[in-house]
Amino acid sequence: MGGTRAAKEAWFVRLNEALDTFPSIFIVNVDNVGSQQMHQIRHTLRGKGTVLMGKNTMVRRALRLIISEKPQFEKLMPFVKGNIGFVFTSGDLKDIRNQILANRVAAPARAGAFAPADVIVKAGNTGMEPGKTSFFQALGVPTKIARGTIEIVSDVKVVSGGTRVGSSEATLLNMLNISPFTYGMSVTQIYDNGQTFESDVLDVSEETLVERFALGIKQMACLSLALNYPTIASVNHVLVNSYKNLIAISLATDYEFEGSAKAKEYLANPEAFAAAAPVAAAAAADAPAAAAEEKEEEKEESDDDMGFGLFD
Repeated sequence: MGGTRAAKEAWFVRLNEALDTFPSIFIVNVDNVGSQQMHQIRHTLRGKGTVLMGKNTMVRRALRLIISEKPQFEKLMPFVKGNIGFVFTSGDLKDIRNQILANRVAAPARAGAFAPADVIVKAGNTGMEPGKTSFFQALGVPTKIARGTIEIVSDVKVVSGGTRVGSSEATLLNMLNISPFTYGMSVTQIYDNGQTFESDVLDVSEETLVERFALGIKQMACLSLALNYPTIASVNHVLVNSYKNLIAISLATDYEFEGSAKAKEYLANPEAFAAAAPVAAAAAADAPAAAAEEKEEEKEESDDDMGFGLFD
């Protein structure tokens, strides 16, 4: 009994140290994860994260004691259910999540097991003797006899995702040596600096975040301009619009300043600007051609020298 109590106290100390050390926590589901696979996951995360497992009753009791001093961790309580554990980290959340999810092992179908995805048996020769044809027929799998063995005629779905695997389906998949499922840790929730969110949030790219942020700024600027209420988002537009108004006033009156002088000059003599525009465009177009001609001339001169000097 003393050893058990000492182990619990040591676990409470580890939990407190982890909560004080790491800003981010992955709450992970470990259904169907064996001890060997858990060891491999710990090895993969070594130096990047700390895996801490414990019974839910012990986790809740520890969190209740911690919440009195650190109320922000109360957000973890609703997710302490089922077969869960904690992965503490200070690293990049996307990178750590990918490493957690990458460690998966194939597993055979077991009767009564929950199927996480559809299981489809591909068409092809099974290598089984014709005496087992009735077994395939009972499951609705189309077959034919080819060269003394059973051949599946077309692809067929034997198990639907989200349902339980039947005994007949499990037997068939095991006979065909098909291990359709993979098991590993799955992330149920993420805690980061006082906030909790689902794992899917990490799939949002930085480009999408920037686009949404820019759209928000545009909408704020439009609203500010419509209400005539100045904000940081609208100040640039207000200044530009005010500058346009000043130019418009200058054009309508005798008042002139540096910014409006060129506009007045353009209105007074638009033909000069119209004539200058094609010349500038032509000069810009001729510049690459002239540069190419100069390079060609340099190349011809170097070829004529044949590598010899004038007095060689």
